[in-house]
This record gives sequence, C-alpha cells and structure tokens, in this order.
Amino acid sequence: MDAARRAIAADDTTRPALDGVQLTVEQTVEDTPDGPVTWHITVEAGGMALTPGHADHADLRITTRWDTAAAVAAGTLAAQRAFVEGRLRLGGDLSLLLTHQRALATIDDVLAPVRATTTYESN
Repeated sequence: MDAARRAIAADDTTRPALDGVQLTVEQTVEDTPDGPVTWHITVEAGGMALTPGHADHADLRITTRWDTAAAVAAGTLAAQRAFVEGRLRLGGDLSLLLTHQRALATIDDVLAPVRATTTYESN
C-alpha cells in the first residue's frame, strides 16, 4: 500500500488522462493474511491519491477474495475474466468503467511497476 501511494504521488505524467475526471474507486480484498483490507483511489483536479479505508462516497466498488486479487495484481488472471467467473464483484455506477476507461488505464499504468516488484504470499 505504501509503495502504491508513493508511486501515485511521484507520478507527473497522468494529468492529460485525468484532467476533468472526478472519480472515486474503492476496493476491498477479503480474507487477506491481515483480514479484510479496503482502500480507495480518488481522481480529481487532474491528480489522484490512494487512501486506506472506505471512501465517504465511492463511485465504483470492487470486491474480491485474496487469491483473486493476488492473481489479478500478479497478471496471471485478467480482471475481466475474474468478473465473468464471479470472482470479482462490482458495485456503484458501472457505466463509469466505460466513461473513464482512459483514466482507469492510466491508474493501472502508474501502479504497474509496484505490481511487478510485489510478491503475493498465498493465504
């Protein structure tokens, strides 16, 4: 979580993709080695921030179990496949997935180096 927060704070390339976007995405991972973990990413004013805990208002919510979240983060399972298989649950305004596709891809790009250096112990 700290590495992801640092990567987001240090990135200065995202402004064009995030300009004009106002979006909060909350993710909960159930049954982690530390119990359920929730965080949210807020995009506004051309920037973004990652904050531990629940958002006051989440536009989109993602919920997965630990093994699914680890597989998606490690790149061994596509999020779309996890959704189709019922292993990833979405809530909120799902139309925002299409509306803000570029912004969501930008967030994914910023966090790619963090995912590449993170290890995921099995639970």
